[in-house]
Amino acid sequence: MFRNLFNLHIGEEKKSIVLEYVKGNVSFTGANLWILACAIIIASIGLNVNSTAVIIGAMLISPLMGPIVGAGFALGTFDFTLLKKSIANLAIATFVSLIVATLYFTVSPFKDAQSEILSRTSPNIYDVLIAFFGGVVGVIAITRVEKGNPIPGVAIATALMPPLCTAGFGIATGQINYFLGALFLYSINCVFICIATYTIVKYLKYPAVKQIDAKQEKQIHFLIYGIVVSMLLPSVYFAYTLLEEQQFRKNAELYIEREFIDKGNILVFKKLNYASSSQRIEVGFLKRQYSEEEKKNLKQRLSLYSLDNTDLDIKESVNNIDQIKNDILNEVSKKEQQLAEIEKNLNMHTFDSKQIFQEANSLFPSISAISISVQTFAYKDSTQEKHVLIYKSTSELSDKDSLMFNTWIKQKLNTNNVEVLRSK
Repeated sequence: MFRNLFNLHIGEEKKSIVLEYVKGNVSFTGANLWILACAIIIASIGLNVNSTAVIIGAMLISPLMGPIVGAGFALGTFDFTLLKKSIANLAIATFVSLIVATLYFTVSPFKDAQSEILSRTSPNIYDVLIAFFGGVVGVIAITRVEKGNPIPGVAIATALMPPLCTAGFGIATGQINYFLGALFLYSINCVFICIATYTIVKYLKYPAVKQIDAKQEKQIHFLIYGIVVSMLLPSVYFAYTLLEEQQFRKNAELYIEREFIDKGNILVFKKLNYASSSQRIEVGFLKRQYSEEEKKNLKQRLSLYSLDNTDLDIKESVNNIDQIKNDILNEVSKKEQQLAEIEKNLNMHTFDSKQIFQEANSLFPSISAISISVQTFAYKDSTQEKHVLIYKSTSELSDKDSLMFNTWIKQKLNTNNVEVLRSK
C-alpha cells in the first residue's frame, strides 16, 4: 500500500497516446505560430508596463513547451527524428519570438527597464530548480489519463516567454547584458524542462524507437551531463553573487540604522552600490556635518558589520543638501511624467462605446450602431494615429446632422483627429 503512494503508473495514459499527443504539439506552423506571436506581444506589453497579470496571461497561452517536451521524449526513447524536429521547431519559435519582441520594443515609446524586466536578467540556481521541478510536474501531467490542472501552473512557473521578451528588449535598447542574461535564463528553462522530461520518460520505461548499443547510450548520457554542468556552474555563481549582494545590503542597512539613525540623525539620501570587487555606501543627512575624525571613525566601524571592503561617502549637508533635494524632486517628477504618459496612452485607446452609442442615438435616432478604435495611418514620410468612428444608420444623415454629429464626436473624444465613416 505504501509503495503505491508514489507509483506513477497508477492513472497513466497509454504510452502510444501520450507519444501522439507530444508529437502533435511539437510543430510551429499555422495557428501555433500565430498564437506564439500574439503571446510574445502580450508578454512584451506586460513587461513594458510592469504588469504581472498580463505576463501571466501570456505565459498561459504560449505554446513554447511543446518542442521542449518533445525533445525530452525523443532523448528518452532514442527517437532522433523527433529530436531533430523538436530542436528545429524550438529554434524557429525562438527566432520568431526574438524578432517580434525586438520589433515591439523598438517602436514602444517606453524604454525604461521595469522590475519585471530586471528580474529576468540575472538567472541563478533557483531558476534551475524551478525549471527542473516544473518540468517534472508538467511531464507527469501529460502522461496521465486525467491531465488535471498542473499544466497551466507549469507554464507560469517555468516562464519561457518573459525571458525571450526581455532578450528582445536588450536587442532593441542596445543593452547586451540584458540580452545575454535573459537568453541564459531561457536556455536554463529549456534545458532543465527537457532533462526533467527525459528523467520521467526513463522512469516510466517508454519503449525505445531505435535500439542503440551501450556505447551510443553512454555518449548521449555524457552529452546530457555536459549540458547540465555548463548550465549549473554559471547558475551557482550567479546565486552566490546574489547571496553576497543580499548580505551586503542587509549589513549596510544595519550599519546605517545603528551608526546614524539610532543616534538621532535624519537620513535624506541613501544609495548602496554593490559590485563583486567593491562596495559603496552613500548617505546624506539633514543639518548634520561630520568632521574628518568622525568620518575616519565611522569608516573603521564598517568592519564590525562585515563591510571591510566598503567605501563610505557622507554627503555634506551644508553644501549638498539642495542638490540632494533637487535629485529627489527630479526623480519624483520623472516618475510622474511617466505615469501621466501611460495614463494618456491608455485613455486614448479606451472608450465606453456603449455609452457613446446611447448618447449618439438619443441625439440622432437614425444611428443604429457605433464602433470606435484608434488606427495608425501610414503616409509617404510619416505615420499618424487617428480615432476612427464607423456608424450604421437606418437612413443617411443630412448635411446639417452630419456636421453636428462630427462636431459632437470630436468634443466627446476630446480630439479633432477623428475620421467618421458610415457603414453601408
